[in-house]
Amino acid sequence: MELEQMSEEELMNTIELVCLSKVEEMKLIGYEHVTSDDIWNCVSSKYEKEGIPSLHKLVNDVLSLKAMALMNYMTISAYKGSSFE
Repeated sequence: MELEQMSEEELMNTIELVCLSKVEEMKLIGYEHVTSDDIWNCVSSKYEKEGIPSLHKLVNDVLSLKAMALMNYMTISAYKGSSFE
């Protein structure tokens, strides 16, 4: 099923399931505080210019996300969200 054939709710449910799978993988390698939102925010950040890709690319991007890439994204996000005053 492609994105055009899915309702927004179906798409979000699918994304949530894929991200939860990645969260479980992260927990197995010691990253216990990672959430599905962290995963999705990291992966979707590269879609800002082009928009959401096809479903198979989206799933591949989530499942192939490396722990180091996620940690780099989260660190940079934390710095951007901080005020050092």
